[in-house]
Amino acid sequence: MKIFRLFVAFTLTCFALSPKAQAVVPAPDGGYSGGNTAEGQNALLSLTSGGYNTAVGWFSLESLATGSFNTAVGAGTLVLNTADQNTATGAGALFSNNTGSNNTANGAFALFNNTFGQNNTAVGASALQFNAGNLNTAIGARTLLLNTGGGNTATGADALSNNTTGGGHTANGIDALQDNTTGDFNTAIGDSALQLNTSGARNTAIGKYAGRNQNTGSDNVYVGEGMGGVAGENNACYIKSIFGQTSASGVPVFINSSNRLGTTTSSRRFKQEIKPMEQVSEVLFALKPVTFRYKKEIDPARTSQFGLVAEDVEKVNPNLVVRDKEGKPYSVRYDQVNAMLLNEFLKEHRKNEQQESKIEQQEAKIARQQKQIEELTTAVQKVSAQLELNKAAPQMVKNTQ
Repeated sequence: MKIFRLFVAFTLTCFALSPKAQAVVPAPDGGYSGGNTAEGQNALLSLTSGGYNTAVGWFSLESLATGSFNTAVGAGTLVLNTADQNTATGAGALFSNNTGSNNTANGAFALFNNTFGQNNTAVGASALQFNAGNLNTAIGARTLLLNTGGGNTATGADALSNNTTGGGHTANGIDALQDNTTGDFNTAIGDSALQLNTSGARNTAIGKYAGRNQNTGSDNVYVGEGMGGVAGENNACYIKSIFGQTSASGVPVFINSSNRLGTTTSSRRFKQEIKPMEQVSEVLFALKPVTFRYKKEIDPARTSQFGLVAEDVEKVNPNLVVRDKEGKPYSVRYDQVNAMLLNEFLKEHRKNEQQESKIEQQEAKIARQQKQIEELTTAVQKVSAQLELNKAAPQMVKNTQ
C-alpha cells in the first residue's frame, strides 16, 4: 500500500509540473554547455549553473539547478535532486533524493525514497528503496528495502530487507538478516543466515541457515551450515564438525575470560622459577568433591555430574580457581588439580618404594639370620649325634690278673 501511495505521488508530481520557461536553450535534446547532456521530457529542466550532468529519461534531474557530476538514466530518476555526484540508473531510481550526495542507485526504484542520505550504493530492483541512512551498500533485489540506519552492507535478494534503524550490519546471502529491524552490528554470511533476527546485536553467523533461529539474543557465534542456535540466547557459540571428531594427538584447548582460545605448553624454554612442588599439593586433602546437577536452563537433561564447587576450592587455594571478567569464581583449574594429584601420587609412591626397600632389607636380614640359625641347628645336631654315639659305645675293662 505504501508503495502504491508513492507511485501516486510520483504521478501527481510529474503532472503538477508546469510547462515553465526552459532554463536550457534550446530545449533539452542532446549536449549543452558546461558538459551537460539531457535527453527526454523535462530532463535537466531547471539547470542554471551546474556542470557535467547527464540526464536521460522523462523528468530525470528535473529539479537540479546548480548541482554537478550527476548521472540520471531512466524515467523519474533523481527528479527532486539538488545535490552533487549522484548516479541513478533505472526507472524511479533515487526519485526522492534532494540533498543527499555521492549515492549510486542501479535498478528500478533503487534508493527511491532517499532524500538526504549520502554515500549509499544500491544495485538491484528496490534496493534501499526507503533508505534514509548513510554509508549503506545493497546489492540484490529488495536488499535493505526499509532501511533508515547507516553503515549496512547487504548482498543477496531480501538481505536486510526489513531493517529500519539497525546499523553496522553485514549480510551476504539470500534472506540473510531478512527480519532484522533494530538490531545492530550483526554479521551474516550465507543464505538465510540470522534470517529471523530482529533486535539481537553483535551476532556472527557463517553458513547457510547459521543462526537462523536467533531473534532477540546478542553476542552469539554460529559457524557451519545449519547451526541455527536457540531463540533469545546470549553469548552462545556453535561450531559445526567438532563433536565426535577424534584427534589421536595434540593438546587441550583452553578459553580465558576474554574469550581467547589457546593451549598450554610444558616446554622448559617457556618457564621460570621451576622448583619441586613438594608439600604444596597437600591442599588437595582439604577439597570436597561433590555430586551435582546443573540448573535446568543449562542442562535440560539434568545429568548427574561429579566435580568441585569453585567457591569451596577458592577457600582452600585461590590459585586453583578460574575467574570471570568480574573476578568472581567461575570454574576450577582441573588440569592443575591433576598435576597436584600426580605429585601426591609420586610422593606416596616414593614412600612405598622406601618401605619396600626396608622390607626387602629386613627380609634379607631375616634370611641371613635364618640361614645362620639353620647352620647352627645343623652343627648342634652333629654335636648331639656325636655325643650320643660316644655315650652308646661299650666300655673295655683291662684284666690285670
